[in-house]
Amino acid sequence: MGRDLDINVVIIEDDETLREGYGFLIGNTQGYKIAGSYRSYEDAAKKITHDDPDVILLDVELPGISGIDALPKLKKILPETHILILTVYEQDTLIFKALGNGAAGYLTKNTPHEKIISAIHEVMEGGGPMSANIARMVIHSFQRSESSPLTRRETEILEQIATGKSRKRIAQELFIDMETVKSHIKNIYHKLDVHSKADAIKMAKDNKFI
Repeated sequence: MGRDLDINVVIIEDDETLREGYGFLIGNTQGYKIAGSYRSYEDAAKKITHDDPDVILLDVELPGISGIDALPKLKKILPETHILILTVYEQDTLIFKALGNGAAGYLTKNTPHEKIISAIHEVMEGGGPMSANIARMVIHSFQRSESSPLTRRETEILEQIATGKSRKRIAQELFIDMETVKSHIKNIYHKLDVHSKADAIKMAKDNKFI
């Protein structure tokens, strides 16, 4: 893969050992490049547009502005960039706040190295990777309400989206084509009156539609 096709990754993590570890891992994997590495959002904010990252690995516990609060700020500066949360925490309130603030995926710091690389790849393909235990927590928190406007199939698809599966994978697993998945997602957004994956998940969860 040519350098110009590499996936540009920025790491925002205050633990120097972890930051360097991720940097070494990603920088030495073909097709990936570390565009920047910072210990806080404040440090990153000065230069991150210059770095032009495709993906940001963002720690929740940062000195100064926390990762959760940094999320909307980063999305505003870099709307096209995918943000993967790295954390030692598995509290569902934090997870949903992160997803609601625009996180594309949520990984615990004990995630195996090869999974971090595949998560970066998956998020570039439109997926929303999560550590298995976090995905389980997301599913457990969904108890379907009888008043849901969604059909059974739409609920099923929204649950799949909520656990981080890409449209392609949903199509494969449900044995339907991509256009059908897209059409269902469009209907879900329309019925819930939302415009993004994160809003759809949050709205459905708050109202117990899923």
